Amino acid sequence: MLRVALTGGIATGKSYCLARFATLRIPVIDADALARDAVAPGSAGLHAVVARFGAGVLNADGSLDRAALARIVFADPRARAALEAIVHPEVYRRIQEWFANLRVAARFALADIPLVFETGHNHDFDRVIVAACRPDEQVHRVMARDHLDDGQARARIAAQWPIGDKVERADRVIWTDRGFAETDRQVRDVYELLNAER
Repeated sequence: MLRVALTGGIATGKSYCLARFATLRIPVIDADALARDAVAPGSAGLHAVVARFGAGVLNADGSLDRAALARIVFADPRARAALEAIVHPEVYRRIQEWFANLRVAARFALADIPLVFETGHNHDFDRVIVAACRPDEQVHRVMARDHLDDGQARARIAAQWPIGDKVERADRVIWTDRGFAETDRQVRDVYELLNAER
């Protein structure tokens, strides 16, 4: 079974592509969901986050206040690196465990990992697919999705590699700014190409 990473940038359509692959009966896992689990109430990850960033990143119920933490880490690269050092090892451990325990007949399985290039883990995978869109479209999507102004959206995007750099390193690219039908067609094309590999 091929181990495939799906990546891209913030708001470039990774989640949509992941859902489309799932409808084709490809096993999928979402690193963002694993990252949330890694800092769930009572977890060692949440304890480490509070130890590093203080109780101000907690909601009244003891859960992580993601918005408060985001304001800190997107304004300070060192703070962001500290958070990633807490969360990423656990996320990658769970992804590797998931691949190792898969017992399905699919030709490939897919992990949605936003920062696979940034963390240097692209070499852990047989193929890397990048979900991409035009930079101006990415800014527009981040502003609309996260209710941010232009500067805030660009700061979030700047925390990751430029999408063009990821496209250059991809084994396959799915463009998500040409309409849903076209995105669906590209997902199907990549699905058929990967299924045909031997």
